[in-house]
Amino acid sequence: MSLRPTLDFLLYHWLDAESLNQRPRFADHSRETFDAVFDTCERIAREKYAPFNRTVDTQEPHFDGEKVILPQATHDAQKAYAESGMLSAAQDYEIGGMQLPYTVEAAANAFFAMASVSIGSGLLTTGNANLLMVHGTDMQKNVFARNEFSGRFSGTMCLSEPQAGSSLSDVTTRAVPDGDGFEADPLGSRYRLKGNKMWISAGEHELTENIIHLVLAKIPGPDGKLIAGTRGISLFIVPKKMVNTRGELTGVRNDVALAGLNHKLGWRGTTNTLLNFGEGKYPVDGQAGAVGYLVGKPHEGLRCMFHMMNEARIGVGTAATMLGIAGYYASLDYAKNRPQGRPVGVGGKDAAQPQIRIIEHADVKRMLLAQKAYCEGALALELYCARLVDEHHTADAQAADDARLLLEVLTPIAKSWPSEWCLEANSLAIQVHGGYGYTRDFLVEQYWRDNRLNMIHEGTHGIQAMDLLGRKVLMEGGRGLQLLAARINATIEKAIQLPEFAVHANALGKALQRVGSATKAAWATGEPGEALANAVPYMQAFGHTVLAWLWLDVALASLSLPQDAPHAGRIGAMRYFYHYELPKIDAWLRVVETRDLTCADLPEEAF
Repeated sequence: MSLRPTLDFLLYHWLDAESLNQRPRFADHSRETFDAVFDTCERIAREKYAPFNRTVDTQEPHFDGEKVILPQATHDAQKAYAESGMLSAAQDYEIGGMQLPYTVEAAANAFFAMASVSIGSGLLTTGNANLLMVHGTDMQKNVFARNEFSGRFSGTMCLSEPQAGSSLSDVTTRAVPDGDGFEADPLGSRYRLKGNKMWISAGEHELTENIIHLVLAKIPGPDGKLIAGTRGISLFIVPKKMVNTRGELTGVRNDVALAGLNHKLGWRGTTNTLLNFGEGKYPVDGQAGAVGYLVGKPHEGLRCMFHMMNEARIGVGTAATMLGIAGYYASLDYAKNRPQGRPVGVGGKDAAQPQIRIIEHADVKRMLLAQKAYCEGALALELYCARLVDEHHTADAQAADDARLLLEVLTPIAKSWPSEWCLEANSLAIQVHGGYGYTRDFLVEQYWRDNRLNMIHEGTHGIQAMDLLGRKVLMEGGRGLQLLAARINATIEKAIQLPEFAVHANALGKALQRVGSATKAAWATGEPGEALANAVPYMQAFGHTVLAWLWLDVALASLSLPQDAPHAGRIGAMRYFYHYELPKIDAWLRVVETRDLTCADLPEEAF
């Protein structure tokens, strides 16, 4: 199956992406230019990514003592992606960009994620460079960001540490001024960093001339001690190889050393590293300490890094979505071609009759429809968030601010919902394949392994849930939740006037009301421990409500098109979600509303 018809419907018939061309920034574009980008990306994904998805899974990165070795296919894919211009797709013409809407960029990148997620398509590099374009100096933009956009350099984000994991308060990587005049370095205030970072994707390779690490570290206080919590965290550019002010390599290796490669369940084609900063293996100017250049102001590193983290969370959600879709397409093809079993009549099965294809069995249709509802719904969610990014950057002031706040609320959902439910879709894809699904002869087992990582990438479910219930729905007096409710209610008002959709509109209205009352009930005592004890069930219910809304909105948009098979598929997926999925929120929200402490209060000894 082809992804293109689904993308075309969501972009052009649902989100009206063509209307973005009326804005000055995108005035040179048209549907033809958007489609040309999709044509190019679809071709590269088909030729350079998909054929080597199993190759990069089996030929994992390895360290030969000097450098990390990757299959030639990864080098070829990286080169083709960089040459396509997608690394700088949304950037200004003046720096070699295409000034594409982020909505189009996100949709185009979906082809690569579906073809082979672990070959990678530059998510971290683009995010790294985008952060520098916002928070970096002009010199940092020219030397580092522009070379990342061109594909000469690649980028990482270095947050986690072995002893801290996701708890950034406990970061111990230290940054101290690099001698007298450290503030005068043209590349930024110059520091020396010492510490260890773990789980760094693309942290070491030979795919590009240089690797630009964005590293969180703490600048010691006047007493020489690290400041407790996140207040002391600053952000630094730490290149693998030293450069001059023209972006040229100086021939000096920075003091960043590979300590080891992590071998994960999935995404095996991506190098995942433990890096040592400043251990003295590659001394610069005769001394240990990795040279880093301050980004922004001291102690504001986390604020800067959130620019990249939020972008990465939407990227992770998209990766999870496309792995789900890849599994759905594979299991659909298998179900259409695999004969097994016979129909059951009043008298039972007639063994004399020929076998039927498994897609004719009701339970197989159930599994396929669940996958379709999860994955195409998740794609709608990610593209809706991408459209909000464009609104934030190019709409009028009020609409832009509304989009900003809606993104704050929806980002935890955009990351977490696909990583849970598109993983479930991959599990169902294995089930559709039966015993064959567990073998390496079929790709569905790899899709599941690759997707299992996304529940942890860029913050676990628990972290996203606490962010949602503990911060996002409360910020600015709950205005973000109110904005979301207004959009959901607008869809309800349209749908309730149509007899075939009225029951779904009423169900969505009740779900929205239940989420609102559960939010208030969770915080009724003002005790964070009680409110957040069931943050994950809250997020699951919140996410299901959002997806029910999107499916109803998508179904409304589908009514203006021919009542063909794709239309029937969209209506069927919407009905499936309302009949089989939305009712689950009652159980999730019950423990939220009662501030149930069954889990929180159980003593350690009872486990």
